[in-house]
Amino acid sequence: MTAMTLLWPIIFPAAVAILFFLIPTRVRFVREVLAVISSTVLLYLGFALFSLKELSLTTNWLGMGINFDLRLYHFSAFILLALSGFLFLICLYSTVKMKDHPRVREYYGYVFLAAAFSNGAVLSNNFILLIFFWEALLITTYALVTIGLKPTSHRTAVKSLIIGGFCDFSMILGIGLLWASTGTLTMNQVHVEPHGLAVAAFILMMIGAIGKAGAMPFHTWIPDAALDAPVTFMAFMPASFEKLLGIYLLARISLDFFQLKVGSSMAMVLMIIGAATIVLAVFMALIQKDFKKLLSFHAISQVGYMILGIGTAIPIGIAGGIFHMINHAMYKTGLFLSSGSVEHRAGTTELKKLGGLAREMPWTAFGFSVCALAISGVWPLNGFVSKEMVFHGALETGYPIFAIAAWVGAIFTFASFLKAGHSVFFGPRSTEIPKTKESEAPIVLPILILAALCITFGVYNKLPLQNFIQPILSGQAEAQGSLDLTTHALNLFNPVAGVSILCLIIALGIHFYGWNRGGKKAYLASEPIHQLIGLKQLYNLSEARFFDLYEQGVKFLQWLARILFQFIDRPIDFIYEKVITAIGRSLTGLLQKAHNGQYANYLAWTIGGLLVVIWIILQLLR
Repeated sequence: MTAMTLLWPIIFPAAVAILFFLIPTRVRFVREVLAVISSTVLLYLGFALFSLKELSLTTNWLGMGINFDLRLYHFSAFILLALSGFLFLICLYSTVKMKDHPRVREYYGYVFLAAAFSNGAVLSNNFILLIFFWEALLITTYALVTIGLKPTSHRTAVKSLIIGGFCDFSMILGIGLLWASTGTLTMNQVHVEPHGLAVAAFILMMIGAIGKAGAMPFHTWIPDAALDAPVTFMAFMPASFEKLLGIYLLARISLDFFQLKVGSSMAMVLMIIGAATIVLAVFMALIQKDFKKLLSFHAISQVGYMILGIGTAIPIGIAGGIFHMINHAMYKTGLFLSSGSVEHRAGTTELKKLGGLAREMPWTAFGFSVCALAISGVWPLNGFVSKEMVFHGALETGYPIFAIAAWVGAIFTFASFLKAGHSVFFGPRSTEIPKTKESEAPIVLPILILAALCITFGVYNKLPLQNFIQPILSGQAEAQGSLDLTTHALNLFNPVAGVSILCLIIALGIHFYGWNRGGKKAYLASEPIHQLIGLKQLYNLSEARFFDLYEQGVKFLQWLARILFQFIDRPIDFIYEKVITAIGRSLTGLLQKAHNGQYANYLAWTIGGLLVVIWIILQLLR
């Protein structure tokens, strides 16, 4: 393959997107066939490029070091392959789930545009080119949220645009500072110590990365989108594409652009953000009574493990964070697609209205169960492996508080999915929905493929660890030597794994205690936690959006607008409407009195004016 091949992952989906916009709405089935075929071509291209590992394309673009520079290497090839795989599954699923949507033409167009921009961002080797593709994703995210057609969809879309725009603006500022520090915009030529100006650059670029990944406090649009956007969007963007892109960039920031040291202030910032995101989001997930909203908070919580792993700056932790990135994309996409399958047949995702669907939807229930056990870190699935690596990395930093936070997250993650699974699939059959049946094959198949990958990447974890993850760390000084990332992979006979298993047992106890206290209604199993003194007040504040920076920002601007209206706008209006008008009225009255129609007065004014002009001229001539 030639260097020009690197343009195909960008140009091809962009051209397909244009075709979708041109196909008339009344034409049926063509869009679905085109989506599946095009995503299959991209998946083949992803495999082909992954087999190459190294390729670059550089062309002069705007001058001043701003080149059109694309680079394929192991990490970018791995992410490119993952993006194409998830795109294929989402397109296959959408052929049924979205076929009757009134804006299906736009939906597929924006999906493939997002794929083109994502591929461009991953392949970019120039910061300005990265910004171009990264910012373009804001548009597709906004558009895809509005396709939800809910009364609040546009408001949520605007919220995602503003929060994402703030994070991206921070990243642009960080890139500018990094450019000032290094004098280059070529990404693979940047590797600096985070001191002075570079510290600010690190923080700002980190905000851009974790904002895209959906970490706290830049997460608040995601739970809203769970209710306002199509479930296919949630599986496509927050669950897979945005996690892959955000953590990919964070890993590059921490491994390539800056030299992140164990225990450094920058590493501590990442670990604090990661730990806080894990704990706070999982506590919110626990009390949710809508299937999709519960999953949305877990999409936020799980990114905390990725950030924590990378923040350890220890190879086993970094590898665990990156491995958790791909694992999360698998099981969280599978979980969102499972919720979409339930919504497709039952017509609702409210937990209290569901129950006993496993008998009628056995394949969806099986896929959900595997993905739920994987996200909970149950042996021998993939989530167990990546979480154990993060736990080990957190402990090796010498700050056990971060490992404790991760274990707390594990307890309530499992408790949440026991509640969800019990409510939707394994409890008594609900009488609120009619008898149903399993979803169509294009809906079920992607769920089962993702469940199978969760099993494969867990049982045969050496396959992804040695072929995908370990080569990413091969260039790092700390990772050199005989590091074997699979040392802890499926070893149940160590204290760390023992604590993890104990966490799962505690979660099981919490669930059944709450289930009994709630009158054997699974959707009420979290109420004992919800009603705890202290937590209840915090939950109430959170549900009132007190901790939502966007909502508080809106309230602040409204308050500021009222202040400005009362103390600036009103006084200015008073001056113009009252004072100046009164002065004008007085002067007009004087002029009206002076203009009495007598010729002698006008002649006197003329002579007087002439004398004044002559006097001024004489003064100027002196």
